[in-house]
Amino acid sequence: MTFKPKVALAQDFLANLATLTAAVQGKVLRWALRFQSDPTSSGINYEPIHGARDRNLKSVRIDRDWRGIVFKPPAGDVYVLMYVDHHDDAYRWAEGRRVAVNPTTGALQVFAVESLVEPALERARQATSRPSAAPQENQGEQRQTALFAALSDADLLSLGTPEDLLGQVRSIHTELELDAVQGLLPVEAYEGLFLIAAGDTVSDVLIARETRVDRTIDTEDFATAIETAESQSRFVVVADEETMAAMLNSPLSQWRVFLHPTQRKLAQGDRGGPVRVLGGAGTGKTVLAMHRAKWLAENRATTEKKVFFTTFTRNLAADIEENLKSFCSPSVMQKIEVKNLDAWVHGFLRRYKYDHQIIYNRKKGEAAEAWQRALTLQDTALALPPDFYEDELERVVLAQGINSRDDYRQARRTGRGVVLTRGKRDAIWPVFEEYRAQLASRKLKEVDDAYRDAAALLRDKPATYSAVIADETQDFGPQALRLLRAMVPEGPNDLLFVGDGHQRIYPRNRASMSSSGINIRGRSRKLYLNYRTTEEIRRLAVATLEGCEVDDLDEGSDEVKRYKSLSHGPVPRTLAFQHLEDSLSSLLPIVQAGLAEARSVCVIVPTRQDAAAVQAALKAGKISTTILGPDERDNPDSRSVRISTMHRAKGLEFDEVVLLIPQDCRGLKASADDLQRLQYVAMTRAKRLATLVRY
Repeated sequence: MTFKPKVALAQDFLANLATLTAAVQGKVLRWALRFQSDPTSSGINYEPIHGARDRNLKSVRIDRDWRGIVFKPPAGDVYVLMYVDHHDDAYRWAEGRRVAVNPTTGALQVFAVESLVEPALERARQATSRPSAAPQENQGEQRQTALFAALSDADLLSLGTPEDLLGQVRSIHTELELDAVQGLLPVEAYEGLFLIAAGDTVSDVLIARETRVDRTIDTEDFATAIETAESQSRFVVVADEETMAAMLNSPLSQWRVFLHPTQRKLAQGDRGGPVRVLGGAGTGKTVLAMHRAKWLAENRATTEKKVFFTTFTRNLAADIEENLKSFCSPSVMQKIEVKNLDAWVHGFLRRYKYDHQIIYNRKKGEAAEAWQRALTLQDTALALPPDFYEDELERVVLAQGINSRDDYRQARRTGRGVVLTRGKRDAIWPVFEEYRAQLASRKLKEVDDAYRDAAALLRDKPATYSAVIADETQDFGPQALRLLRAMVPEGPNDLLFVGDGHQRIYPRNRASMSSSGINIRGRSRKLYLNYRTTEEIRRLAVATLEGCEVDDLDEGSDEVKRYKSLSHGPVPRTLAFQHLEDSLSSLLPIVQAGLAEARSVCVIVPTRQDAAAVQAALKAGKISTTILGPDERDNPDSRSVRISTMHRAKGLEFDEVVLLIPQDCRGLKASADDLQRLQYVAMTRAKRLATLVRY
């Protein structure tokens, strides 16, 4: 049998390829396919790079102007396409990089040489020494102790620090200095170091990553090193020409190939029971969930017992299904079912001749009439606030599945504000009892009650799915979580929940996993690195959450101090106007500038009425627009300016976001706390630029 060496692509190769013109990409594709078929061919002339510190980095000619940089060790069977650029730029990149196996983790790493790291650190030190940067006494305190002075070399190596850069990392005194070398370190090294700076221990980081540091590592065995989870966050072995062509034709879709080590380890392998993964906006929670669905479908599911992937809204479910199809084969997709939970419940109950119609809006039609009739039974002597009954129905009665006066007497009402004696509860209960009776006479059911009925039906049926994956878990209420628990038998790989309490945009759905029958003890993880939003945008978005209490989806609290973005860009702009009409005049030049630079632009507003006003203003300026409705998918390739409500923008991303938001929540059906969360969600849709327009 003919021996064929391994050919791999580096993330830097695809990232730079994505910035090149279509004509150049075509040349690179043709050359790379020849290279993949036989990297040892005599027609490939490996040229040494005289200024390079790493002698294993070679230059190969693509044409007269373009060069590829290849990692070609003297022994072994691994060839890695590292970078592609103009001749001089490609050589300059290679001169500043080294590729080595970490002697503790065994990962194949690419990192900057000392001559690039030292100037970056010095620039950061000069910035902190300026009088405007920080009080002089604080600078003195910062200089006394290096951030990582307490860590041994073995600790630093286990976090992913390259052996060549131990000295430079030890010289870091401030978080600003650490951020200055972020792009020069392997991603797992930067993440581990900033988590240590934030207060975690080395053990905390290694346990979360499931990283082994007890093995003897052969630092010359590049073939083994490239297969580690850490290595697979930046290198992918390409098995055939078809796979190579698919990757090079879609260089922007790197999420399909490269996962952070924590993401990859959570996506693959068996788990002992339900798993919860938290992460701020842009940390790759949905990407992780999709890769988990793929692994389970390939290894643990059948066409009879599929993987069920669900989320809260129809449009997000449609986006997820299309993205899964982009990197799952048809045979794998046959073992994955993607559907938003309301649609699944509707179809499931219809199959069992459920003779009730589910209502999704209590304020319309027969449901509104039923509610108004029930309210005629309220006891005015109780002097309860106007919205009390509806809030109590949603947050207590429906959420806890209460069906009787006795159950209501014992119901938990934590956070409801109004203290109710047993007598008051007895006086209140007839409203809810009458409402359900009115609905029953019309063959209607509240969503939460329909969820409860579906869960009851499932308890008497054989297992429906092999595994269930829920995205945007923070938007599911208690009855939804109980239904998901009922869909799959308890056991290995049964449930995966990903979510973020900071992005809860349906506040009445707050739920606890443990009280919903889901035990995640010992199986909870967090993602910290934001791959979408620049650090400047992330900081402004996080600032909007100040004073906003955020839960961890299981009766605990969450925080954002450990989240970081890997990219940087301009500081977001903030504009202020007296009225919405005045703010609309600022939109045209902002949008025109974005379109001129071929950026995808979305204007995000609080309400549909605001969206119509924005569309009229932009149309007057001859700008093509698309209002994103609740059901249709967004087209990422569209050149039209998208206009979206804050709720509809969930799950989307754009190069540039312009957010129009009122100075307060008056006139909106949202509390100040809810508006903070919506603003956070909207701001974090932006990848490069953000403008906040207040009126």
